[in-house]
Amino acid sequence: MKISIVTPSLNQGEFIERTIRSVLSQDGDFELDYIIVDGGSTDGTLGIIRKYEDRLTLISGKDRGQSDAINKGFGTASGDILAWLNSDDTYEPGALSEVAERYRKHEFEWCFGNCRNIDENDHEIRKLITRYKMFESRRYSLRRLLSKDFVSQPAVFFTKRVFQEVGPLDLDLEYTMDYDYWLRIGKRYSPLYIDRFLANFRWHGESKNSRNYSKSAYEAYLVAKKHATSGDRYPILRNYVHYRTLSILYRFL
Repeated sequence: MKISIVTPSLNQGEFIERTIRSVLSQDGDFELDYIIVDGGSTDGTLGIIRKYEDRLTLISGKDRGQSDAINKGFGTASGDILAWLNSDDTYEPGALSEVAERYRKHEFEWCFGNCRNIDENDHEIRKLITRYKMFESRRYSLRRLLSKDFVSQPAVFFTKRVFQEVGPLDLDLEYTMDYDYWLRIGKRYSPLYIDRFLANFRWHGESKNSRNYSKSAYEAYLVAKKHATSGDRYPILRNYVHYRTLSILYRFL
């Protein structure tokens, strides 16, 4: 079994080595295919990546942004299971081995696990948000997912077959291409939930969603509305109220 991980990269020299090490340190009964797609970094990122070039594939050149870079990576991926890990996030030790083992047992089409929030120094933060997402994840349904995005992107994995069926990420979405993708997959397949920590999402001053949470929240509402059917009015209303509330609370959590 082969697992392909794609990391989109642009000027994340402060964090990307921690990301790379968290991927390359994974071990277990699987083959790793690690692809970094760099959009033309100018801050020393490329020098860091090239230190590990014998253990990964580097694609470098201009792209149309994060989603385009991820799509490029998936286009060259050879794994049975795919995922993307942004260049400031990390995997927990044993995460990929756990996913491989669950796939052998359950042959899922997609799965997701728990994810911590960490700061610039790898210290856990926003524990209340983590507990909230875990509460929602244990009660997963597509209808619940339409009402709020509780699936943490760094802890999601899906099969190559799913990517071929669902297609690439939407380049027109700036913040919620992942939420859109979970809904696109979720309309076809129910996920396997893995109730353990698989990854860490880094929340820092320069991260896209931390700087633009209100915009991200509204875009998520529009994404859910796009995927809703006539019988989904209640979860869409909950989605709107949920994100309006969180856009305020996130300033203080």
